[in-house]
Amino acid sequence: MEILAVRDLSFTYPQCSSAAVKNVSFTLERGDFAVLCGATGSGKSTFLRMLKRELTPLGEKKGSIIFCGTELSQLSDRKAASEVGFVMQNPEQQIVTDKVWHELAFGLENMGTPPDEISRRIAEMASYFGIGDWYDKDTAQLSGGQKQLLNLASVLVMQPKLLILDEPTAQLDPIAAADFISTVRRLADDFSITVIMAEHRLEEVVPICDRLLVMEQGQLIASAPPAEVIAALKSREDILCGMPAASRLYARLGIGGACPLTVREGRAFIENNYSNRSPQLQQDEYTHKSNAALEFGDVYFRYERSGRDILCGLSLRIYENELFCILGGNGSGKTTALSAAAGLLRAYSGRIKVFGKKLKDYRNRSLYKECLAMLPQDVQTVFLKSTVREDLKECGADLSVLPYDISHLLDKHPYDLSGGEQQLAALAKVLAAKPKLLLLDEPTKGLDAAAKQTMMTVLRGLKEKGVTVVIVTHDVEFAAACADRCAMFFGGRIASVGTPHEFFPQNSFYTTAVSRMTRGFYDGAVTLEDAAELCRINGRRE
Repeated sequence: MEILAVRDLSFTYPQCSSAAVKNVSFTLERGDFAVLCGATGSGKSTFLRMLKRELTPLGEKKGSIIFCGTELSQLSDRKAASEVGFVMQNPEQQIVTDKVWHELAFGLENMGTPPDEISRRIAEMASYFGIGDWYDKDTAQLSGGQKQLLNLASVLVMQPKLLILDEPTAQLDPIAAADFISTVRRLADDFSITVIMAEHRLEEVVPICDRLLVMEQGQLIASAPPAEVIAALKSREDILCGMPAASRLYARLGIGGACPLTVREGRAFIENNYSNRSPQLQQDEYTHKSNAALEFGDVYFRYERSGRDILCGLSLRIYENELFCILGGNGSGKTTALSAAAGLLRAYSGRIKVFGKKLKDYRNRSLYKECLAMLPQDVQTVFLKSTVREDLKECGADLSVLPYDISHLLDKHPYDLSGGEQQLAALAKVLAAKPKLLLLDEPTKGLDAAAKQTMMTVLRGLKEKGVTVVIVTHDVEFAAACADRCAMFFGGRIASVGTPHEFFPQNSFYTTAVSRMTRGFYDGAVTLEDAAELCRINGRRE
């Protein structure tokens, strides 16, 4: 049964000369799981919001959206609200009540559902999602993964036929993201819910989807099973760079045959086609500067006097001119540590030093005068003006020295930008402070794979100029490719530290797909470049 039919859909924002969505057409059947991908600013979020009538942006629309045989605009308010579910990128933006149980009941209450039915539905949904242990908690106490799972459950309790997800794993750690994606797949299978998910983290989701949709500059350039799309677009490096590691390695080596999608298929592809006479690459020994740019010494911090410690004896030394990545689960204390380093939070015990000087010794905001700058996780808090141009002008940003191009964003309101575009604009504003120590909290959130490559180039350029960069991230592939050293944060302290080639091969979950795909056959491979080089060195099997 056809659930969604999009026909010649176009959309143009007010006072814009070019359309954000251009002549998009496709159909989805009941139970289909479709993944929508494309570059930052390609029109994905605009398109998805047009599928949810209550979120449709203001502008000129052409074409039609048919939901279960009825034009979307002609649906009753009740049907439009309940049968088309939408989960946003930022879990904070969708939670509207103070208790978990009330969040689950909120939509049904607004639909006028009888109390007995509300109780039955939320009890069933809480059991399905394993929410029972935190059913009575305040929503503010939940981790990012729990909040996003609660958003999903709150939508599904309305029993939608179409579920739309706009980068729902952007703020989740790798384990929580994998759990969330497998839950969505299970929902499509168990309840025949039609799912369309926009996503940049494609490693986990592409192998399990039914259809891969690719958008480019507002147009839909591919709509087919993922293996067919990857085979057709394998010459497009800007698109291929976001695909699963197994598929990228297959395209890089160019030996033909069926395109692998999963880690398991990638492992079989390597073992069946390449020998392992020389299973390890020679790695250069990493040496760092002798002086520390940032030091934590036995630091303790809690948000409430009677609450638990969020930072619990944190000790860490990051050296000058390092690219240092901190990984760990949602709620482990990574962002708190970064905020404490920036002087935004005050530890009740221990010491924090920046370039050998205690934070309290930086007087009259001297810490922020060409010394330290921080890009927060919620980049919308950085913007103060009506256009990006005004924001950058106020802080004295020189666009001529900016290592990437945002000229096409300058006259837009910052809140009208996509998540990835907001990241790039906010980073431009932070770089205007000319910091020697740059703290970045989830800088790749909302960025497509090509934009991440740009981000890596920017960060390496800053390192060459002597800047120390500390990055909190859930993106293990990004950390493996750009970091000098990585650290695992757990329970308010550092659990392990090492170079990417020391750090990732030892991990089972916080590791790259390449590491999981090659370990035991090739040793120490972390990035796609490592795996491709090892395959070339060892040569084809006879």
